[in-house]
Amino acid sequence: MQVQFRECDFFNLWIWLEFDTVPSIAEQQYVEEIFNSWFFMGKLGGFNAENIQVQETGVDISYFNYDEEESERSLLSLMHNMGEVEFKGLWSRCWFDLGTTDALALDVLINTMRQFSKDYVEIRQIIIGGENEDWPTPTENPEAAFPD
Repeated sequence: MQVQFRECDFFNLWIWLEFDTVPSIAEQQYVEEIFNSWFFMGKLGGFNAENIQVQETGVDISYFNYDEEESERSLLSLMHNMGEVEFKGLWSRCWFDLGTTDALALDVLINTMRQFSKDYVEIRQIIIGGENEDWPTPTENPEAAFPD
């Protein structure tokens, strides 16, 4: 699976998937569930790179003392909004307002899509940001098209 970044605005970000074959209804539902789960984790602040104490500890985490005060000192890292997942032929796209979430969120999504591509339906590429010439995005405020 190829990963490509185009112009990225965390408050107005389209994520595109190009599949090897047209995804079935079940495969489309899996993609929707991945995006929905990823967004829900982000909305709850799960992708806060300022507070990755366990990761920074290393491999041996037995009897690790988690520092609640350090956790409380970190800034909020929250996603704000998500549009509907759309499908058109070999393509899928979804709009996000990633708010103050950290770029760690994109690594998690890319890793998830890589494994999904191996296990379920092959994804040729994931494109983060920008537009596709053959599938224009709304020029007006995208958030207005996808209310909470």
